[in-house]
Amino acid sequence: MAEFNLKAESQSVPGVYFDEPGEINTEATLKRAAIRAEELKVKKIILASASGKTALKALDIFHNCELVVVTHSTGFYEPNYQEMPPEVRLKLEERGARVLTCQHAFGGVNRAVRKKLGTYELDEIIAYTLRAFGEGMKVAIEISLMAADAGLVESGQPCIALGGTETGVDTAVLLKPVNAQNFFDLRVMEVLAKPGFYSEKVRKK
Repeated sequence: MAEFNLKAESQSVPGVYFDEPGEINTEATLKRAAIRAEELKVKKIILASASGKTALKALDIFHNCELVVVTHSTGFYEPNYQEMPPEVRLKLEERGARVLTCQHAFGGVNRAVRKKLGTYELDEIIAYTLRAFGEGMKVAIEISLMAADAGLVESGQPCIALGGTETGVDTAVLLKPVNAQNFFDLRVMEVLAKPGFYSEKVRKK
């Protein structure tokens, strides 16, 4: 395996910070991540995409990379409902993307405890802590754990992960993913893009 070299010269700003979170930042976030992926020769891109709309955009922006698309789990909003239509999933896979649908790293059986007993468990406390950096940061880290557990990215091998706030993406980070059971060994190496929260418009809980 080739040694990852973070000393690659960058002609662009280290990080892009948006005035507010949300889908409006999707194209800028994808392009910023694609530039850094090319500079560092990063081959794996992990992207959150519930409907597949953002993933289809990403395929037109990232080149010479393997795109790992992480969906919401089936039943996230209601039993047996999967937000990504089968035809969109097929289109993504036909264009070379790997599409992952599985239990969320920060939600699953522990979330059942919260719903039934009104008590938050450790995984959701971690999620709320990561949201101090923005919803997209929490998502980017969570999907990297999910992708590593599925064997779609290699633990410890730098990749770029992208997440967003409700729809689209507004956050991109260069990180070293790990399996969920080794969560505290995960390392965020660079923040490529995120909302700066300069305005008061934030996600409503």
